[in-house]
This record gives sequence, structure tokens and C-alpha cells, in this order.
Amino acid sequence: MEDLDTPRCVPGMADNILRTLDAFGLHSDEPVIYQSLRTEAYDEALQHLQDTGATYPCCCTRKEIADSALHGIEGFVYPGTCRKGMAHQRATPAWRVRCDQNPSLVAFDDALQGRITQNLENEIGDFVVKRADGLFAYQLAVVVDDALQQITHIVRGADLLNSTPRQIHLQNLLGLHTPHYMHLPVALNTAGEKLSKQTLAQAVDTVQPVIALWRALSFLQQQPPQELQIEDLEAVWEWALRNWRAERLVGCRALPAMTDELDHRGHE
Repeated sequence: MEDLDTPRCVPGMADNILRTLDAFGLHSDEPVIYQSLRTEAYDEALQHLQDTGATYPCCCTRKEIADSALHGIEGFVYPGTCRKGMAHQRATPAWRVRCDQNPSLVAFDDALQGRITQNLENEIGDFVVKRADGLFAYQLAVVVDDALQQITHIVRGADLLNSTPRQIHLQNLLGLHTPHYMHLPVALNTAGEKLSKQTLAQAVDTVQPVIALWRALSFLQQQPPQELQIEDLEAVWEWALRNWRAERLVGCRALPAMTDELDHRGHE
């Protein structure tokens, strides 16, 4: 459960996520792990990065970075101001991972998106793995957690594609295995925005999980038969496993959502 940013976590939402997964027949075969309870493991990983010289403390504010940085693929590219020592002291600095060492060009083969290459130093910059407020960054936590659970394959939305080279960089620095990746297309509303809480998209419908799964399969170009909508959950999953054709999505990073799935309260 990715609940690292504890100040922003809404009480009860973690349980709601688990209930939703259960409603769709997605049952965990292991106990649920909460990132908020794993700070010791993240501390150990950070200590390893510090001991090997892969990180450094940073005291730069967002304004200072914005005033001196260039734009990259995800906002400002940190210019390395504190690489050779902090310009001024701060009670609790952030910690950044160096991207100017161990070839900054990261490449991997995605099962749908093909060969992906990213120059971390030029396109992302030295990124934060522990914030100044003491909270660990998602990039470090997810790498440590994937290694703990011996994850071999990761299937997720293409909106996280740009994060993958940072995670591979950390895997290399920590001596961890790199999983196989598949990044699926995200759903867009009529304004071209990804469906999300930020764009006021509706929550997934747990009352009719079979219909919702049928629509998801249709969105992912899997062409489920109409009669599947009146089957039970087990039948839907059996059909999906037998008929999944990833090649129908090769190179696709986004698709328009089905019209009746768009949130009429938002941007339609």
C-alpha cells in the first residue's frame, strides 16, 4: 500500500482500495504491506547509497531550482548545485541521487513501448530519494519493495514510463534485479487529460464489477464478446487470461476513454 506521504493520506482510503480489489476478484496471496511501516528498510537503502557516494545532501528550495534550472521531461532539471557541497546549511536537507555517474543514459525494453532510453542527467537531473521533511520518495520505496517481494514483472500505466529509468538506476546502484516492464495506455477524457482524481474522474464501479471489467477489456483493445457481460467474475477472468493479446497495444501510450465512462462532472 503506497501510503508514504502520510500527511496527504485520507483516513479509510487504504481499506477502500482493498475492498475494491476484493470486489473485482483480485485477492492478495500475501499479507498487505504498508510503505508507511517500512521506513527502516528505506533507511538501510539510503545508507547504502550514502556509503557508496551515490547521494548527497541538498538544501536548494523549489524557487532556487526554478530560477536556475532548465525544463526537462517532468518539470525542472536539477542543475547539481549541491553536488560539491551545500551552498548554505539547512537543519534537515533533502537527499539526491547523482545522475552524472554510472552512465546517465538508461535503456530498457518495454513489452509494449519498445526500446526506451533516457538521459537522466539531462532529462531528469539528480532526483530526490528522501525529502527535507523526512519522507522517503516513491522512487526509492517502490524499488526496495519490489525487491523484497521478488517482483519479476511490472504492468502499469504509461504515465509512469518516465519514472522507470530512475528506478532502474536505483536498482543498479543497490545491486537489485530489474523486473520486466509493460506500460499500458492510460485513459484520456475529451480534454486530452488522464482520467484521475485531479481531473474529477469517477471512481471505479464496484457494484457491477463484471461490466466494469468488460469495459476495461474493451478499452484495452481485447474485443471481449458481448455475452461476457452477463457471466460471473470467474468467467471474465478466465476469458481474459485465455484471450489476452498484448500485441494489439504495441506503441500505444494513451487512448480516449469510452464515452459513457467519462466523468460528466469534470471535463467532458
